[in-house]
Amino acid sequence: MSMNIGEQLQQRVLAARQSSTPLAICGGNSKTFYGREIIGQPISVAQHSGVIDYHPTELVITARAGTPLREIMELLGKNNQMLGFEPPLFSDSATLGGAIASGLSGPSRPFSGPVNHFVLGVKVLSGRGEVLRFGGQVIKNVAGFDVSRLLTGSLGCLGVLLEISLKAVPKPATELTLVLRHADADAAIVFMNELASKPLPLSAAAWLDGETRIRLSGSQVGVATAADNIGGEVDADGAAFWAGIREQTHEFFADRSPLLRGSVAPATKMFCRNKPQLIDWGGGLRWYSCAERDSHHVREFEDAVKSAQGHVTRFRNGDRTNEVFAPLPDMILKLHQRLKTQFDPDGILNPGRMYRAL
Repeated sequence: MSMNIGEQLQQRVLAARQSSTPLAICGGNSKTFYGREIIGQPISVAQHSGVIDYHPTELVITARAGTPLREIMELLGKNNQMLGFEPPLFSDSATLGGAIASGLSGPSRPFSGPVNHFVLGVKVLSGRGEVLRFGGQVIKNVAGFDVSRLLTGSLGCLGVLLEISLKAVPKPATELTLVLRHADADAAIVFMNELASKPLPLSAAAWLDGETRIRLSGSQVGVATAADNIGGEVDADGAAFWAGIREQTHEFFADRSPLLRGSVAPATKMFCRNKPQLIDWGGGLRWYSCAERDSHHVREFEDAVKSAQGHVTRFRNGDRTNEVFAPLPDMILKLHQRLKTQFDPDGILNPGRMYRAL
């Protein structure tokens, strides 16, 4: 009897472990730019695809890791539901496994929660060649760690995701984007933080080129009332704006210079005004593009984020042989290394993709 795709993946990992061959996990190749350089022979989960279980009334969906993300979104849409973390696809080939492994969220992140808040359970293939299950269709903790959430954003360093169970959310009855003029970024930051402190149906808030955009999502009455209170003009192209920010197709991202992403407290004032900046997540996310030859500007941005107790990711278009994520404190790095040893003792899965030491 021929092996199914899951069994074939398991045999690949067992053989790689025996020969000490590094493996590079891939799906739709939509996020190959993310993280450090890719090392190893490709092991693809793209054929390990399909929705396994879906309970619209319970807002729970379980699918194999290679399932196209757009297919899942379309299925949920037919039942007036959606993924709450608004994942970026970057390509129609994007898979569910890639979305969870990368841990990336869209503009709704500060208002609806990060990716791992929606992960209920996973089935994963470890570097030992063992198929493990964590969580399920309800939230569970294992040995002190919520392992299914721990695997979210781990970039495949701990295991090959095989199946994921997610919590879905109802689609809002309506959405509306308002645009207001704030020539000064600091005024926009104060404004966005003030709105976030109020009981308003906010689902996105961003500032770019003197304009603040606020997205409202919810009931017809709730959105209309909030829009009246906030003021501004209705942006007829609001949906396209947020899609452009999420998918990085907006003209702000057209520059192929290295793109830095700074995560800071939302109320942090504007810094590094020498280059165009996009402020998302209501002030908590700062996108900054700067040519590598202007390394002093890169250092200035990184120092400013660090001074604000934030962290920087060299998101794309830069040197991937060095670290791209913010350095970890020694104690945290050692914990990561211990987890890596438990899941992948021979270090064959996506070696160095997240950090050189992992």
